[in-house]
Amino acid sequence: MIDFKKFEKYSRPGPRYTSYPTAPEFNTNFTENNLIDKFKNQSDDRPLSLYTHIPFCRSACYFCGCNVIFTSKEDKKTRYVEYLKKELKILAKHINTNRIVTQMHFGGGTPTFLEPSQLKEVLDAIKGTFPNFADDAEISCEVDPRFFTKEHMDVLKEAGTNRLSFGVQDIDPKVQQTIHRIQPFETTANVVQIARDAGIKSVNIDLIYGLPHQTKESFAKTIKQIVTLNPDRLAVFNYAHVPWMMKTQRKFDETTFAPPSTKLELLKDTIAFFTSNGYKMVGMDHFAKPEDELFKAIQKGELHRNFQGYTTKGGADLIGIGVTSIGDGVDYYVQNFKDLKVYEEAIDNNHLPVFKGYSLNDDDILRQYVIMELMSNFSLNIKRTEERFKINFKEYFDDAIISLKEFVDAELVIITDDKISVSQTGTLLIRNIVMPFDAYLNNIPEDKRRFSKTI
Repeated sequence: MIDFKKFEKYSRPGPRYTSYPTAPEFNTNFTENNLIDKFKNQSDDRPLSLYTHIPFCRSACYFCGCNVIFTSKEDKKTRYVEYLKKELKILAKHINTNRIVTQMHFGGGTPTFLEPSQLKEVLDAIKGTFPNFADDAEISCEVDPRFFTKEHMDVLKEAGTNRLSFGVQDIDPKVQQTIHRIQPFETTANVVQIARDAGIKSVNIDLIYGLPHQTKESFAKTIKQIVTLNPDRLAVFNYAHVPWMMKTQRKFDETTFAPPSTKLELLKDTIAFFTSNGYKMVGMDHFAKPEDELFKAIQKGELHRNFQGYTTKGGADLIGIGVTSIGDGVDYYVQNFKDLKVYEEAIDNNHLPVFKGYSLNDDDILRQYVIMELMSNFSLNIKRTEERFKINFKEYFDDAIISLKEFVDAELVIITDDKISVSQTGTLLIRNIVMPFDAYLNNIPEDKRRFSKTI
């Protein structure tokens, strides 16, 4: 029996590590010229991954930490589609658009808040700019079930979409009312059926634990209902409470949140339920059926992590399209302007809308590899890392090894001469376990770290 009360001490501010270095290290010293230089130095043999950000939502979901614009005005959406097309034309001047595309993802906001005709316009513009999609390319879209129709599905299917991710978060009426997202179970069931009828073979459902008024009992009912929809994948995220960044989260009464020990028990119960119903845990917060390629990737130690979460499509340069979107390459990260007006002004002046970014040095690339391997596959081959980076691992990371001792003593981590392995219980604390390898985080006092709690 695990004593989760003892784990409360690990509830500390820490990154989710969708990147390393993490977003707070991005800065405005990285400019459009830097990005153009990076594009010039990219290998034409490396494939591309395309991410398009659609920022609009009709109303606020109070838990949300995404960059969104609330609107019901049609002209805003029409205008944004035109600017996406202009941005694509500018990108085409600086990058080889004939490279193979292995992944295309639409995120938001609510991508399907666009009208089906507008969505088709964007998809046609992207495919017109980047014509060479791999036969097995993953083409995916985030979907708010409240704004999804068969007409949307027809457009996405015509474009080759093969994976949809439906946002649900929780089914409990009291939780839904508190988070300002009323979404009856029937609404979700109907859109999942639309996807299945269209032949979508990879359906993901997003849930969040740690929301106001959630209990072990109420969330158990949610996951029991969700599994009746037979999703191929599930993402069960830890709610990130960052009210200093997201004003809508200030509406929550923090006394309605479960304590860290209860959240860990809730996660443990969720893992037990899904694994007993034919799913395998993948990475930090995902579940997949054994036949799903996500699970096959972790079996081979080939799972990757990026700004869209876990993926099987590694080794690609990510191109971010749209306001606030993020891209990356072998040795850089870049983010577009977050302010829509500033984004438009840059494009009107024929500039890539670069807001900020980061160029990685050799130490960054090494630590990025270590952190992402542990976050993705819960293990690290020390010998392979030494050969790849020409280092003595335990000398280079002597401070991190010392910091990991408390996890070793708690039987959450095993360190041998050849490998670092995280135990099944340790996976619940994987963010804490990789933090000692973060050179930037360790320079910030804990009370100054502006991240959500790890538990």
